[in-house]
Amino acid sequence: MTIPHPSQCPFYLISRVTLQVTSAIKKGLADAGVTSVRPAYIGALLCLWTEDGSKTVELARCARLEPSTMTGLLDRMERDGLIFREPDPHDRRAYRIFLTDAGREVEAPVQEVTQKVLDCVFAGIAEEDLAGTMKVLQQVLGNVEEESQ
Repeated sequence: MTIPHPSQCPFYLISRVTLQVTSAIKKGLADAGVTSVRPAYIGALLCLWTEDGSKTVELARCARLEPSTMTGLLDRMERDGLIFREPDPHDRRAYRIFLTDAGREVEAPVQEVTQKVLDCVFAGIAEEDLAGTMKVLQQVLGNVEEESQ
């Protein structure tokens, strides 16, 4: 397959959308005064807001990140006061990740900013088109994850 122009290259389009949406979320968080949360934290936070106290490996799986990537992310989240780690009482090699009070307090503003950005990003796109796009992106992500194993 020859790609004649960036507008016809899926990689380019996905990269540009990711950069633009990340930038909008970053600006929205700053405008909302949520300075402790970086857009990269949102996947892990969404998982922890659902299942606080997850093991590192479970959290990585939920956020669809490599465990080594998750470790660095957790280091930064801990530094920013959003989470803390405790040894798992049933597995001395594992840690459980818990939200701090600050980590719980940012849920509403982070959800609000993210939803506002997504509403803007997907304005004018029919619900069924968005659902189809989500399905395709999930398949692409699954394919990439499968290929990298």
